[in-house]
Order: sequence, then C-alpha cells, then structure tokens
Amino acid sequence: MTVSAAALPRDEAVAKADYVLEARGLTKVFGGFAAVKDVNLSVRRGAIHALIGPNGAGKTTCFNLLTKTLVPTGGRILFDGHDISALRTSEVARRGLVRSFQISATFPNLTALENVRVALQSSYGTAFHFWRSLRAVAPLNRRAEDLLEQVGLGASRDTLAAELSYGKKRALEIATTLALEPRVMLLDEPTAGMGHEDVEPITDLIRSAAVGRTVLLVEHNLSVVSTLCDRITVLQHGQILAEGNYAEVSNNPAVVTAYMGGVDE
Repeated sequence: MTVSAAALPRDEAVAKADYVLEARGLTKVFGGFAAVKDVNLSVRRGAIHALIGPNGAGKTTCFNLLTKTLVPTGGRILFDGHDISALRTSEVARRGLVRSFQISATFPNLTALENVRVALQSSYGTAFHFWRSLRAVAPLNRRAEDLLEQVGLGASRDTLAAELSYGKKRALEIATTLALEPRVMLLDEPTAGMGHEDVEPITDLIRSAAVGRTVLLVEHNLSVVSTLCDRITVLQHGQILAEGNYAEVSNNPAVVTAYMGGVDE
C-alpha cells in the first residue's frame, strides 16, 4: 500500500518529498570576485529549510539569486522542475515562489486590513482596481480578515501599519505574503532586529504558515533555526560548507571553525 506524504508525520513527509526548488552550479561574480560559486542546493517540498553562514558567507547573495533579485552569472534555478533562471521576479511570484518582507512590503498609511486587501487584489487579478469604490473590493474583506486572524492581528485590522509594533509589522508582512497564495515562501531574516519577546511568536507563526507549503529562510538566530528548520545549508566563502539537520551541522568541526573564526564578506 502506498502512503501519501500528506498522511505522514512532518519529518517523514519531508524525507519522502521531492525537490521543489533547486540551484545547480549557481554562481554570481561581481567584477573578479565570486560571491557565490558553484552552489548546488535542493529544497524538499514541504520542508522548512534554512540558509545560514557567518558574516560574508554569501548567503544573502545566494538568496537574492534564488528570488530573482539578482541575475546569476552562471548555473540554473529550477522551480518544480522548470528552469526559471531567465524569468523575472514577478513571473516567478505568479508561479508561487514568493519572497516576504520585500515583495510584500506594507504601506505605512494603510490599515492592516487594507494592506492585506491590496495583496489580495494582486492575487485575484484586481490589482489595478484602485479607482473603483470600496464596495467593489468588499468581497475581499472576509479573506483579509481571515488572514489577519491567522497571524494574530484580528484585533489590529483597523490600525495603521505605521502604528504597529515591530513584531506585528512582521506578522502583517507574512499575512500579505500568504495573500499571494505562495507555494514556496522565502523569508529574509524574519527575526532580525526583534526583541526576545517577539522572536517566539514569529517563529510559531512561520511554523504555522509552513503547513501545506515550503519555506526557505536566511536567519542569523541559530536558536530559531534549531527549533524551526528541518534542514540547514551552511555557506562559507560563497560555497556550501555543510548540510544536514541542526544536530549534524552544529557538531560539524568545519562549521564550528567558520563561525568562531570570524570569516569576512
């Protein structure tokens, strides 16, 4: 009898899943400097996968290549088995590969509800209907309210984004990303700059948002990585240094040396 991945516990489902996002020989050269060199990365469908490394490891450049913010010098990027290397950010976003905290930037002078509704207008093909009456976009309000409830902002629906706390702004950005119905969410340092009181709620929110989809994140907070991620890729000098679960990479002598040795960008 064949057991579907959906019927398995998360760790087993991830282990049996195929790859949804891949980099093959990914390279980026600035002048004569190779910021990313021949990176082969495979992100399993349904996984929460972290890209980490000491300062200057090349993780941000790699992340920007995967999200199409930068054009690769060499190599290929595959999404669901299709080569997306030549596609624009907007094109891959429509396919379900969505980067949070940049593509889904919030509007400070709109309420939380209005921010999510704008994202929904893009998702539902009404992005250019700003000139229409509020009654015309009212059907999107229920979905926007549902998304705000999912991220714990139900009580803040009428609060301007500019007036939200830092942690709640991050939650709103995740809500606007979810409005785009991503199959793969790419999160760029989701807990950066947060106080301790905000880190755990955002970590829990990412875990909840990952149900039914794949997450790839760049994250400096190794405590977050250790509790959240199924698989971790460690970069150093623009190349993959190690890969595995947290126990495997944290006990890898090369990884320990890289973090303790003060590697420069």
